[in-house]
Amino acid sequence: MPTVYKRFAAWEKAGASQRLLDALRDRLRLAEGRVAAPSAAVMDSQSVRAAETVGRATRGWDGGKKVAGRKRHIVVDTIGLLVAVLVTPASTQDRVAARSLLRRMRDTAGKRISLVSADGGYTGSLIDWARKTLRLVVQVVRRPDLPYFTVLPRR
Repeated sequence: MPTVYKRFAAWEKAGASQRLLDALRDRLRLAEGRVAAPSAAVMDSQSVRAAETVGRATRGWDGGKKVAGRKRHIVVDTIGLLVAVLVTPASTQDRVAARSLLRRMRDTAGKRISLVSADGGYTGSLIDWARKTLRLVVQVVRRPDLPYFTVLPRR
């Protein structure tokens, strides 16, 4: 086992696994008849329970979801392919983690992505910060006040 982990750690340190994932995403997009680099993306998060073996420093309590654990924040392109990931304690607010996530997205996908759609958890100063710092439009797609389920555009 230590040999496998050492190899993985060396690949991570060299950035080989990220380059591999980026190349696979580009090939899939080209196979779909799209440009290799996405120009739009979707950002969201999900709180997940963490085992007791997970250190307390990396766990938190998400009061809205009533989950003790971690929160995974992701950015996907418009066909659902992964662009960037960030894992935080579940107590981290979406709009706080979004700054690190969007920076990671810029490092991974470059400057071609100019529009990111998100839910109401990403409101506030994040929108202005993304526009000024990253030259990126964060579009918050709000849920309509309807008594039934409806598919939201671009989210």
